[in-house]
Amino acid sequence: MNINDILSKVDHTLLSPTARFSDIKQIIDDGITYKTASVCIPPCFVKQAAEYASSRVRICTVIGFPNGYMTNEAKCFEAANAIANGADEIDMVINLGLLKDAKYDELLSEIRAVKAACGCRVLKVIIETCLLTDDEKIKMCKIVSESGADYIKTSTGFSVGGATREDIILFKQNIADHVKIKAAGGISSLADAEDFINLGASRLGTSRIVKLVKNESTSGY
Repeated sequence: MNINDILSKVDHTLLSPTARFSDIKQIIDDGITYKTASVCIPPCFVKQAAEYASSRVRICTVIGFPNGYMTNEAKCFEAANAIANGADEIDMVINLGLLKDAKYDELLSEIRAVKAACGCRVLKVIIETCLLTDDEKIKMCKIVSESGADYIKTSTGFSVGGATREDIILFKQNIADHVKIKAAGGISSLADAEDFINLGASRLGTSRIVKLVKNESTSGY
């Protein structure tokens, strides 16, 4: 797989709680240079980032991050505020407690409400697969497919595990045709990236792939 094909699917990510705007600017510069799908950054930097990027790279941010247990109203406000500040894409964390309590209608309503707040912007739904059973993952595939969201996403990268190949296969078998897949968390090599794409991921959430392209040999890609 051509390295440019991989980079075009990367959400180049920096979500460290100690990130400064100088760090965000570097992420944006890298995203522009390497033509990544987007840069994924904390909400507090979206307005500055959108002004700095000036439409040269898409701005993605996170909502209800990383635990997902904010109220629905708070998530909708976060999403609307991020979009008003210039975000092009929103990655939201579901309320995992609703899923564990089998309150599926409430969970569907939550995602639909955030999608409504996003308008025409892309919404990716993070379900934190490392905390779920396979039955719960399958149920989330169905809920996300009904919700109007654009992507189902594996992980925040802040829990006990990240994306696995098995989860991408499971997603691919259970999502509707119109839903895309984002693999995130623990994608640490070009081989990982290529595997996840070949298995069905349209996006990769990672902080490492651009660094590898910058700093290591990419022979064979």
